[in-house]
Formats: sequence, C-alpha cells, structure tokens
Amino acid sequence: MGYSEIVFDKDTQFLVTGAAGFIGSNLVEVLLNKGYQVRALDNFSTGKRENIALFKGNSHFEFIEGDTRDFDTCMDVCKGVDFVLHQAAWGSVPRSIEMPLLYQDINIKGIVDMLEAARQNGVKKFIYASSSSVYGDEATLPKVEGREGNLLSPYAVTKMVNEAYGKVYHRVYGLNTYGLRYFNVFGKRQDPEGAYAAAIPRFIKMLMHDETPTINGDGLQSRDFTYIDNVVEANLKACAASEEAAGKVYNIAYGGRETLIEIYDALCAALGKDIKPNFGPDRAGDIKHSNADISLAKKWLGYSPDYDFKSGLALAIEWYKQNL
Repeated sequence: MGYSEIVFDKDTQFLVTGAAGFIGSNLVEVLLNKGYQVRALDNFSTGKRENIALFKGNSHFEFIEGDTRDFDTCMDVCKGVDFVLHQAAWGSVPRSIEMPLLYQDINIKGIVDMLEAARQNGVKKFIYASSSSVYGDEATLPKVEGREGNLLSPYAVTKMVNEAYGKVYHRVYGLNTYGLRYFNVFGKRQDPEGAYAAAIPRFIKMLMHDETPTINGDGLQSRDFTYIDNVVEANLKACAASEEAAGKVYNIAYGGRETLIEIYDALCAALGKDIKPNFGPDRAGDIKHSNADISLAKKWLGYSPDYDFKSGLALAIEWYKQNL
C-alpha cells in the first residue's frame, strides 16, 4: 500500500519544481528519505525557505533558486534528470480572479518551458499537477475524467491548458506525461497564513489561538479533502507507471466527501474548542460540491490511497500542534 513498495535505482535523478511549497517540499522529503537524488527548483514567490532548510546538508539534495518562466533555467535543471515532478504554479481560485495575467504567465508559460526543456533533455517521465477546478460547473458527482463543465476562474483555465499541453507533448513529441488532478490537498507544511490560505490550516491555527474563523458561504459546500501522503503516492506511482498510462490525466483524491461545517466541528472536537464560526459570503469561482472517482488512477497508476480524511486530519493536527 502507499508508496513504500515503489523502488527505483538509487542513482535515479528527480527534479521537483515548486520544491519550497507545501506539496513540493513533501515530495522532496519522501524522495530523500528513500535515498534518491533530488534537484529542487523554486523562486520563493509562494514557497518558503524554511520548507527546504530541512534538507540542506543532505548530499543527495541540490537546490537551485530560479523561475520556470526562464527557459535557460529550465534547460539547466533538466540536465541528467529521469523524472520531473512539476508542482510549480500559483494556486487559489479567488486570487486568480484578481490577477488573471499573472496566472497566465506563471501557470501556463512555466509548464510549457518545463515540458520543452524536459523533451530536449530526454527526461523519461513528466508528472505535473493539475486541479479539480477543471471540472468547473459540472454538477454530477462523483467527478469523472472526461466529463467537465464550464470553467469558473482563470486558475481553472490555466490548469486545463496545462492538461492540453501535457497531452500534446505526449502525442506529438512522445514525452511521457501524466497529469494529476489534485482534490483539496491538506497536511503538514500547508501555509495557514494570508488571505488565500486553505481552510484546514487556517481553521487549525485560529482555533489554537482561540480566534473565531469565518466560513465562506453556508458551510454546506463539500470537498474531497485529500491527505498529502496520498498525493506523494500518486506522483511516485506515476513515475513507475507504464508508458501506456502516459498522455492521460487522473483524479487524485481519497474518494470521500466532507462539508466545511463537518470539518470545522471535527477540528473543534480534536482541539477541545467550543467556538462558533462566523459565516461570510461565498468565494468567487468556488464550486458547491466536489467528490472524485479515482478508478482511472487505480487502474492505470496502481493508486491505492492509504489515508482517509479522518486519519489524515489527525496527523495534520499533530503536526500543527508541534509547529505553530
């Protein structure tokens, strides 16, 4: 189960872009713990230096500060690389509505530069982060690949374009690409700060400080909250997957569904708090419900997530207790 059974040659070279971010730093940590060579790229526009400070001094770790929008940098970091795990992007649906041009520049130019550099350097496989936001206003649950609706934000547009480029680079150039549609990932090192912070870390930090969180909307919106280790598993299994599985996109989630108010109540119970939340307006670009069908990832990647929401939340809370 999980990623413990996935084994590559010890001299295998991985490149993780966005390595100082939440998901990227977790990928780096697992890869180094498994003894592989890891090159990391980040420009710290959203990533944090403390997230990679943990790995300094590890002889298998190489960090390069740079931007995926600089093609020369992309060419340099892809030299000698077997697997690219491309996580570099700007997240947040509401922020993308405020800054559409920046999202186009970072999220689209960044991946095209990386795909082309990977192709020219003979990278074996290119695994990239997509998002459940590509389902847009398609209301049917669970969400199934190939049944998407109208996109609701510039962020969603950038991720759909990422998928289109990933498929074209496989079809036209023969680069083995694997798109992973993440569903509401949470876990250690997810940033609780700022106006665009994700709900779970923001709620945890505020409750720990006896502050009153605000829930956007009525709290009945539901999500397929996915613990970070499941996402790490998906990335490693995509690296080990057959070439027949390339050129596709896959839902990466647990396959569950919780409402925001259920999550808030669970956090209050776990932290021993009795604080009634405030309720604010709905966030622009948000969908009401999300729940993933993960059968395609199970079939083609051998994806078999270990962590349901409850077990993942317990681990996340323990990490925040020790680190906030």
